[in-house]
Amino acid sequence: METDDDTLALAAAGGDATAFATLIERQYDRLYRLCFRLTGSQAEAEDLTQDICAALPAKLRSYRGEARFTTWAYRLCVNAAHDRRRRAATHARAADGWGDWEQNRRAANAETDAALDWLTQAMRALPEPLRDTLALVLDDVTHSDAADILGISEGTVSWRISEAKKHLAALRQQEETS
Repeated sequence: METDDDTLALAAAGGDATAFATLIERQYDRLYRLCFRLTGSQAEAEDLTQDICAALPAKLRSYRGEARFTTWAYRLCVNAAHDRRRRAATHARAADGWGDWEQNRRAANAETDAALDWLTQAMRALPEPLRDTLALVLDDVTHSDAADILGISEGTVSWRISEAKKHLAALRQQEETS
């Protein structure tokens, strides 16, 4: 005579490994089919069924036989599928907008790169003293430190930066009118 699922479940809940193995052997395909209907995806159903079977030994400790084992196990499947959908929705909400953010970040980086490329090219057209001074200041060197590095006065550094800006503005305007 074959032992029914409810008796096997109660034995498995008490730690009977053979009862647990028999129960999984009998119920795995049924649980998988339900998981497939709940998820609509073979891969998701396989993952969900495996997750349920892995959690089943701990879950069985709470099985008291008040409902048929299949009813209880189906409830586990439904709850697990709901949990998975909630997690997926949470991840989707968290990820929403990241694609736009990444595109905007790349566009901003491209603009920055283009501006830096233009500045690098334009600085080549500056007289050496202006280029050297501007390079230092663009590298976050203070006017005072730039003056010490170049061996000139701080006022001369400020004047050179002003002149460099004028030259660069003229170059930009010339390019825009051409």
